[in-house]
Amino acid sequence: MKQKTRLAHITRRDLLKLAGLGLGSITINPLTKLLPIQEFPASDRLGRICRPMSSADLKRKPSYDSPTVKVLYEDTILPWLKEVPGYHPARNNQRYVETPEGYIWSADLLPVRNFPNKPIDSLPKIPQGQGLWVEVTIPYVDVVLDNPPARSPYLRNGALPRFYYSQVLWVDQMKTDVNGQIWYRINERYGTYGDIFWGQAEGFRPIKSEEMTPINPEMEEKRIIIDVDWKRQTLSCYEGKTEVYFCLISSGREQGATPLGKHSIWRKLVSVHMSGGTTGGGYDLPGIGWTTLFVGDGVAIHSTFWHNNFGEPESHGCVNARPEDAQWIFRWTLPTVSYEPGDKTISGSGSTKVKIIEAGY
Repeated sequence: MKQKTRLAHITRRDLLKLAGLGLGSITINPLTKLLPIQEFPASDRLGRICRPMSSADLKRKPSYDSPTVKVLYEDTILPWLKEVPGYHPARNNQRYVETPEGYIWSADLLPVRNFPNKPIDSLPKIPQGQGLWVEVTIPYVDVVLDNPPARSPYLRNGALPRFYYSQVLWVDQMKTDVNGQIWYRINERYGTYGDIFWGQAEGFRPIKSEEMTPINPEMEEKRIIIDVDWKRQTLSCYEGKTEVYFCLISSGREQGATPLGKHSIWRKLVSVHMSGGTTGGGYDLPGIGWTTLFVGDGVAIHSTFWHNNFGEPESHGCVNARPEDAQWIFRWTLPTVSYEPGDKTISGSGSTKVKIIEAGY
């Protein structure tokens, strides 16, 4: 199936007009024709070009030196056939992904799925009103800003509102337009700049409370060891002396190196908006799922939806992990976090220890 790109349906001018319509327009001026759920390639596994404001080369063979078949740009969606060994000079990551048209270095292609959802009938009640956590389960979903002007730096810098596979967000309202399309009001509970969006419900999967059930909460002797050596980039979870979980990560690099030493988890959030750095070298990332803070105000183990280069340093200090790894770590570590409010801070004893090492340190 040929991919229909976003530009075929909506222009930047269209989106600016939509941003100015406001909340009431959901009922009187349905957005379905301008913001349809996209059609993606028909494949069980897909990949998304994930390098912001950059391009990636599709190669004839799985090698940096192979001729380039095509240049691909951010958010292009490709069928993901399989991962194969290849050659990329001076890099740890020697993995390439085979697609029907050629091979692409795996760091540039994020694995995604296309699983649209049946909208729910109503939002569950919570002490503060109503709402639920959701996860994006399609490669990307376009949304419209409900409360312009944009506040988040990434939007003010010209990015169009779009959420990506595996991002975790909060839904606190639902509406049905005159065409019968159900829309969720999407926002962020923690770290938010205040932007609120509307998106078609099919793009978001409700997260069930059992998906946050603690793993072995009775085991108090838990610890994490993260090796940030450039050649290793690994995370291991231990119960006593037994390693119970292992995964590749991406630690901080250069001036943003992840702090070595012994630390304790002090806060955990189901989802948070993270931003920082400097102009030209900063970052602004919404909907970061399964966040486990262990140093200062912002160094954490968390889910990553913007690169697939695990096994090499990539971050500004945090420990980037695959979504499934970050969620497992979130559930396993202490303190435990309840579905509502999805945030837990702890001081003193009672949390899991995190030791950051380099090989030989």
